[in-house]
Amino acid sequence: MRGLTIILTSNDPERFYSALSIAAAQAATGGDARIFCEGQAVAQLADASAAPGDADRHAAGLPTLAQIRLESTHLGVKLIACQGGMALAGLEIGQLGPGVEAGGLVGLMTGLGDDRLVTL
Repeated sequence: MRGLTIILTSNDPERFYSALSIAAAQAATGGDARIFCEGQAVAQLADASAAPGDADRHAAGLPTLAQIRLESTHLGVKLIACQGGMALAGLEIGQLGPGVEAGGLVGLMTGLGDDRLVTL
């Protein structure tokens, strides 16, 4: 099965939720999945607060943003923080939660292989 690489390009919790959901589905079916948080999107990795749609998701029996993130990483989804985005946001890798790796776009693109690429 081909892998899946998602590039998240905005600091939007709804897009981050979608990226995590898509990546979790990929990982649940046995495929490799990773999410690269580019630029301002890195802030999503540091934000542990409730997302705006969490109450509605909870009421509908769906996981919250924090829950889908935890489930995704347990399924093997890799989270990668853009090094430039960390500098821009004044964040260090230790502030982004467990298992988050630092990386850059050049490394991401050279390691893409035959992964499908999605940008959100």
